[in-house]
Amino acid sequence: MSELDMLVIPEQVEAEGGYAIATYFIETAVNTDIVKKIASIGIEQTTGTWVAVPEETPEVRAKHVARVVGIYEVPAHEFEVPPEQKTRRFVFQLAFPVINFGAQIPMMLSTIIGNISMAGRLKLLDIKFPKEYMDGFLGPKFGVEGIRDLLGVYDRPLLNNMVKPCTGYTPEVGCKLFSLAIEGGVDIVKDDELIADPPFCPREERIKLYMQAIKQHYEATGHKVLYCPNITDSAAKLMDNAKRAIDAGANALLINYLTVGISNLQALAESPDINVPIMAHLDFAGTMYESPISGMSSHLILGKLVRLAGADMVVYPSPFGKFPLLRERYLQIAHHLSSPWCHIKRVLPMPGGGVMHNCVHAIIRDLGIDSILGVGGAIHGHPMGPVAGARSMRYVIDAAVKGISFQQAAEENPEVRAAYDAWGVMEEEESMLFEIKG
Repeated sequence: MSELDMLVIPEQVEAEGGYAIATYFIETAVNTDIVKKIASIGIEQTTGTWVAVPEETPEVRAKHVARVVGIYEVPAHEFEVPPEQKTRRFVFQLAFPVINFGAQIPMMLSTIIGNISMAGRLKLLDIKFPKEYMDGFLGPKFGVEGIRDLLGVYDRPLLNNMVKPCTGYTPEVGCKLFSLAIEGGVDIVKDDELIADPPFCPREERIKLYMQAIKQHYEATGHKVLYCPNITDSAAKLMDNAKRAIDAGANALLINYLTVGISNLQALAESPDINVPIMAHLDFAGTMYESPISGMSSHLILGKLVRLAGADMVVYPSPFGKFPLLRERYLQIAHHLSSPWCHIKRVLPMPGGGVMHNCVHAIIRDLGIDSILGVGGAIHGHPMGPVAGARSMRYVIDAAVKGISFQQAAEENPEVRAAYDAWGVMEEEESMLFEIKG
């Protein structure tokens, strides 16, 4: 099969159907034959190897080889490459027959960004899935609307708290901090991703104490709260952890989905035995998306794929906190989580990692009310204590929804004022409040 035979016009591959179209960035030496290079990548990830083999017949290639949909140079040189230029940069698209991997994520990723993830300056930018692939996924059980129904909150963003410190406390100490946060009005409390089932704070013991606090709080106030205990573990233990957590009373779950494997998240989400919402945590994602010239785009790993696997809520970085992320990437992730997408339910995006009172207005402006504010230190480290920290966050959220500025909210409410005095006002164009790395 020649390079020309591997090329396909975009409308033709769409009309034929049955292809997942992957978009990539690649940087090459200036004298690279780019058509041959991209065709070789398509063969490498489907039917071929470095040498011809007898059973790689024309019939096999016709059915199973990737097709080259497009190769676009940036900038788009037409008649010459400037002599001073040392490299060339391209965006290209390959169409992969979904029959090669079926409706699953592991083999799809092995095909689309498997061996070629080690091919130098090459990054997966996006994947467009055909209907027959999408139909193989159930997606989230609850999604935006289901979680709002559980909590009975429909007119504002939700407030999540992470118990701080992250780890090192007993169930009794954790319950004290948990109770203070829910007294202040948080809607969801999740374990920190760094605590699961350590001997000093056993998960089931923790769940029973926390859920008793939720019950007492509901009976006193009518305010509903979800608790997401961290069930992260080896794959062999994950389903049992989830069932034991639910049996202990948990009404939601947290999973570090990238360290346990995204298909393990899907197994939980699609299991009829798991009847509570699942929150997916982002840790480990930077190893996959941070490089501008390798890996895969952040909106794939933190948006499209985790939604496809069935998470109901997804924690990811904001440009206002301690983990750097471009604003356009943060918006793109939220878009892939919460915009309509075939039959897959919308997911609640939860920006976190240093979120505090002074960026609430910006997040609500960007994401709207179908979002969760993930707040840890700004609640437990509030100058007037955790109850005031949570209560003041709720006040600022309500103010933002009503169009009342943060400064005005601080004038009206002493607990908001304390946060205002402690952490200041975020400049409109400021990208970060503090940095974890230079």
